[in-house]
Amino acid sequence: MEHTVITIARSYGSGGRTLGKKLAEELGIHCYDRELIRMASDQSGINEALFGQADEKLKRMPLFRIAKRNYHGEVLTPDSDEFVSNDNLFNYQAKIIREVAAEESCIIIGRCADYILRDEDYVKRLFFYAPKEDCIARVKEQNGGTEREIEKKIAKIDKYRADYYKYYTGNEWNDVRNYDFCLDTSSLSYDQLIQVVEAYLKISAN
Repeated sequence: MEHTVITIARSYGSGGRTLGKKLAEELGIHCYDRELIRMASDQSGINEALFGQADEKLKRMPLFRIAKRNYHGEVLTPDSDEFVSNDNLFNYQAKIIREVAAEESCIIIGRCADYILRDEDYVKRLFFYAPKEDCIARVKEQNGGTEREIEKKIAKIDKYRADYYKYYTGNEWNDVRNYDFCLDTSSLSYDQLIQVVEAYLKISAN
């Protein structure tokens, strides 16, 4: 396979994360998810726990849903007062994403990777989604819980993902124009979904 980086954005319960990992195994490439945080921590010297805490701080920001901090790529040095700010932590993750994408074919899940790599012609930007009832059923099968609890969790996580994406990119997370290929994961098995994605990758490479 020619140098190809696949970014995956996904609604909660669509199975996008599992699909990404299975697709990586099928293609024989790495799949990066939370490993990116560890790598950003190693490179920056910033405690890994602070990256998770930054996400929680963003959730509690009163203006998080309407504020914008469009990503421009610069990282701050340790002598800056903003070195461990939420925005600089994001920028370090973005730096790792750019470096990994330049070095190898891989799959990157979430973290606004589609936007960060938007100018690279070797990137295929995918979005996986499913109807609410299918998402509820998948989460219930994997984690248990009542349908009401799961529905609330799905709504909460998807809202955060949309707010996070808007904050750092200025764009709408579920806008199909952000992606090269969108796929409804309902009614198909993971093996079938992988076949569909592989067929798309083959066609789009020609």
